[in-house]
Amino acid sequence: MSETWRKQTEKLANEIRVKSLRMTSKAKASHIGSCLSVADIFATIYSGTAKISPETVDAPARDRVLVSKGHVAAAYYAVLESTGFIDISELDSYCQDGAMLGGHVSARVNGVELSTGSLGHGLPYGVGLALGLGASFPGTRVFVVMSDGELDEGTTWESALIANHHKLDNLVVVVDRNNLQSLDTTENTLALEPLADKWRAFGWNVVECDGHDVEKLRDSMNRTGPLIVLATTVKGKGVSFMNNSVAWHYRSPSEEELTDALIELGIKS
Repeated sequence: MSETWRKQTEKLANEIRVKSLRMTSKAKASHIGSCLSVADIFATIYSGTAKISPETVDAPARDRVLVSKGHVAAAYYAVLESTGFIDISELDSYCQDGAMLGGHVSARVNGVELSTGSLGHGLPYGVGLALGLGASFPGTRVFVVMSDGELDEGTTWESALIANHHKLDNLVVVVDRNNLQSLDTTENTLALEPLADKWRAFGWNVVECDGHDVEKLRDSMNRTGPLIVLATTVKGKGVSFMNNSVAWHYRSPSEEELTDALIELGIKS
């Protein structure tokens, strides 16, 4: 893997963080902590790992990307804008009344495959897609980005059984494992560990990696499935006063906090 690719992908991840901060601050919207933790995952997927581009957005044999953790809409819209799916002017309307860019991922937006936000339904949809596409377009992959909190959902484990039963080698699940959910840690809410062992018991290929290392993320995603990448991340990554704080699941940055956060990300004005 080239040094150029790594630097470009890390630059994209930083852009996602900057744009997410600006959007959530302006709209006084929630979920900035999760947007910051998932940024490297989105950057890796959209830097060539997934076979998808604005030119192939309707191609039948394109890869599909499903963002099951739909509350990270700001980060998802940011990567779609940075990679040419939507215009930068659309970001200004994020979470405003009547805007196309809602606070949860909307399929009205170019490049979005599925409206999400009701946690737990991205994976079952992805399993169905992978099953159909595997028969019609061999080599086409389905990527599902999930939160660790939504692993509490029963549909997650039903889908895991089905994917293994049908040997869906074109299904790639990436879990943003930041260890926090809406009100507390995941382990205090409903213990998930030993998480990797559980997925192995369901017959999946399990890879654990640093969710902020884009090279490790890409290597992990390019293995055979059904594949789950447990990507260890930090909620609020990139902004020191947001790191590992459950408060930033719902808080939005004030103008002063936005300025301080952007400075940490290398934006001086």
